[in-house]
Parts: sequence; C-alpha cells; structure tokens
Amino acid sequence: MQVMDAVAVRRWADACVRSLDANRESIDQINVFPVPDGDTGTNLLHTMQSALDALLRSPMSTVGDALSALARGALAGARGNSGVILSQVLRGLAETVQEVSLVTGTALRKGLHRADELATAAVSKPVPGTVLSVLHAASEAARDCESDELDDVVMAASRAGAVALADTPRQLAVLAKAGVVDAGGRGLVVLLDTLAAVITGQSVETPIDAPLLPRTPESLTTERESGSSEFEYEVMYLLDDTSDEAVAELRATLNGLGDCVSVVGDGASLWTVHVHCNDIGAAVESGVRAGRPHRITVARFADQIAAQASRFVRDRAIVVVVSGAVDLFRAEGAAVFDLASTTATPTDLLSAIVSTRARHVAVLPGDPDIRTALDEAVAYAQAAGQDVVVVPTFSPVQALAALAVHDSSRRAGDDVVAMAEAAAATRRGELSIAADEALTWVGRCQPGDLLGMLDGEVVLIEPGPAAPESLMDLSCRLVDRMLAGGGELVTVILGADAPEGLTEVLEDHVRVTHPEVEVTAYPGGQPDAVIFVGVE
Repeated sequence: MQVMDAVAVRRWADACVRSLDANRESIDQINVFPVPDGDTGTNLLHTMQSALDALLRSPMSTVGDALSALARGALAGARGNSGVILSQVLRGLAETVQEVSLVTGTALRKGLHRADELATAAVSKPVPGTVLSVLHAASEAARDCESDELDDVVMAASRAGAVALADTPRQLAVLAKAGVVDAGGRGLVVLLDTLAAVITGQSVETPIDAPLLPRTPESLTTERESGSSEFEYEVMYLLDDTSDEAVAELRATLNGLGDCVSVVGDGASLWTVHVHCNDIGAAVESGVRAGRPHRITVARFADQIAAQASRFVRDRAIVVVVSGAVDLFRAEGAAVFDLASTTATPTDLLSAIVSTRARHVAVLPGDPDIRTALDEAVAYAQAAGQDVVVVPTFSPVQALAALAVHDSSRRAGDDVVAMAEAAAATRRGELSIAADEALTWVGRCQPGDLLGMLDGEVVLIEPGPAAPESLMDLSCRLVDRMLAGGGELVTVILGADAPEGLTEVLEDHVRVTHPEVEVTAYPGGQPDAVIFVGVE
C-alpha cells in the first residue's frame, strides 16, 4: 500500500500485539539494562495491548483519530521504561497526521522524526546503545530515503533500525558482557518490521548479526551490584490536574530521588510518571504536589524474578465460564467457573483465573453477558503479570469446540488462534423458555413461550406451555434451521429441563433429514436453556 488509513492502523496495532506476543519471551531473556529484571518484552506487550484496546473502544473516523487513540491507550497502560517510550513513539506518529487524511511516505518520515524527539525527551539521561539509538537510526534513515513512497520509507527505517540494534553491544558494555542486543531496541525493531509487513504485504524479519544469548546467573548478580541497581523499587503512576511548570518541578524532584526518570504526556492532559528509587513515599508525594496521581504501582526489583518463579506452577491453563456442563469441561482438562452456582463478579472471575497458577491462561466464556465483568478481571490479572487471553466464544458449544482443538504443545499464541478459529466455525443455537414478554425479530413472545435462538437472535417461537412434545418438535426445527447453511457435526448439550428421549428424537430426525451429519449429545444440566446446539 502507498498510504495508510485508519483501518490499516488498526491492522498494524493488532499485528504488533501478535508479534510482541510471539517475541516476548526472547526479548525478556535479553533484558539486562538498565536493570536486569527480564520484563521488557512483557512490558511492551502489555503497553501495546492497552493501546489496541483503547483503539477498539474509540471511533476511527480518521487516521489521526486512530493513532491518537493508540497513543492515549499506550500512555495510560504504559509498563516500565520501554512502555513509556513506546507511548511517545505512538504520540509522535499521531501528532504529525492530525491535519492529513492518510499516512504517506512523507507523513511517516515526519512522524518518526517527531517520535525520536519525544522519546529522547522522555528519558532523563539518554544512553547510547539503547532503544533510543535504534529509533534515532530509523528516523534518520527515513529522513534520508531518496523515495517518498510509503513502502520505501518504511523499509529504510526497518533496515536501519536492525543495523543500529546489532550495533548496541558495541555501544553499551553491559550488553557486550551478556552477549545480547538491547531488549527495548529489539522490541522496536519488531514493531518496525511489523509495520513494514503490513505496508508491503510481505513478511519482514530483518536479520540481526549480534548473538541473542541467554543471560547467566553471574551476569544478573554483577549488574545488580552496580549502577542503577542501587535503587530497589520501580514507581509508576498516571498524573492529571497539573501544569507544565508543576511537571518540570516534578521531573527535577524525581531526578534527585532516583534514576530512569520519565514524565511524559499525551499532548493533552494526561501524564505518566516512572522512576527507579528507594523512597517510594517521596516519589508519590512529589506527584501529589504536582497534581492528582492515580493508578499507582510499585515493584521491587529483587522480588520480580523469584516471585514469578514461585507464583506460577505450570505454563498453561484453560478456564471455561459456563452455566452447567461442569463435568463435561472438567473432563477435558479445563478449570470451570459455573455461572449456575456463582455470580460472575470481577473479583470471583479474577480468583478463578489466578487460582490456576498458570503463566498463560486462555478464558473461554460461554455467555456474552459476562464480558464486562470478565474484561475487568482479565485487566487485573494482566496487570499482576499473568498472561490472560479471552477467546471469543459466546456459548458452551463454541467453548467446547475451542477446547477440542486445544494443544498445550503449541506456542500459546498459536493455540489461542486455533481455538478462536474453531469457535468461529461453530454456529450456536439455543432452545429456552421465555421469562418475560418481549418483541423479537420474528414477533412478540409471552412468558412461558418456547424460543429457538440462532447466533443470539430469536428465530422460532412456539406458544407455551412447554410440553415435552413441543420441546422435541422445536428442537428438530431449530437443528434444521441451523443445518440449512451446511454442517457436518451437531453437538447438543442437554439442560435440566430437557425431556427424556430428546437425544434419540434428534438423532432419528437428523438421520432421516441429513444422513451425512453426525449428532453428539452431552448431559449439561444447565438451568437457563433446554438445550445448547452447535453446528460445525
């Protein structure tokens, strides 16, 4: 493509999250500067995920709106130094396209230059051989590119960033000693390569000459005994209700308390504050004097590696949130949150996720009505360092289809994609009894009427009361409606009100009307639906 619009920006943001997820562990492993806390890849991923979430919640009328939403989301969710710098890169891109409708090669060149300025200003003491060196090289290459075509500019920036990354061990002795390149710079190259791939339509993975060797325990110990390791804590918070003068005073105060100071804004009214220090109270009190600090987080570096090691006892877990069918999902190896017996509050859902003690957790929700509470619980779990992904499932039958393709031997990201694809390929149906009078797409229903639902919409109504014969007849009609679009497998989860013999009736009916289709039924016992039906 020769221009980027808001849709392309969203594609890039989504691809960045996936690319950072794929590279997170390798980036974490080479994180030795300024403190070897092994979290740069994780911080970049969480920051970019926060940016993407903000974009998905915002209107995308222009490319400027899209990039501004990314920048605001990244700033609000910034994790660590690397996250703060990423927020400023996105802010730089956003500021230069507010007056244009599309991102061209010229606009990208200006955006990278502005990103370079803002990111450098965000760091109190810039050091050669870091992500700033990589960003500066990319910006300079974009500026010097002889072509104004978008693909040429982005490829020039991507290649120059990779070359600068390979040179970081020769600029920073701590990197050379550990035999690695800069972790933040590696993350930026991933983002540049992803941008180049979106624009060119081809996979771009620039080779890096410097070795990516795992760190030794000796190098960790040595680095913690010198330099900025004298500061034991990382303090971060968001700040508003302030002024430029107060921000300048705050920055000076924090520089006297510790190092790795950054106080950066979104260009409007929100600032994020980051410092490594020993006096946590003084760092927070400085924010109180400057404005209104909130979302305050404190991490002790000495605890991070040990805490992560003891907190997680396994690598992968699946949590299914459904009403009924508990035994069915537990038999498949999943932890189950039963909506039939427990209220789905964010606290309860968070407890279910955390109690798995797994580093990577995939959540399969079987009810779309819990999404708000689930999103809040997932945000808390992610903020605490657990990798949690919600697979888009809206019914127990879709959750069952997703769980059927789960493979713990796959990379976590690939496994989530496979489960999401399986769920998306499963049409969901439901037979339930109306509790209230309502107007549906196919007419008005009364309390006690039988409702046949397809993909969340009422498509069949049978006047009550719910006699066994009526339930069986409507079940067959619902399956016929679902198979009208094709299918090979019908999965039925029987509820508490399912009449005896319903499985046999459905099997006989499908055998006659669709002999090529297989029917599988499971007892679920759910109180809210007579049956759940899935067609794959």
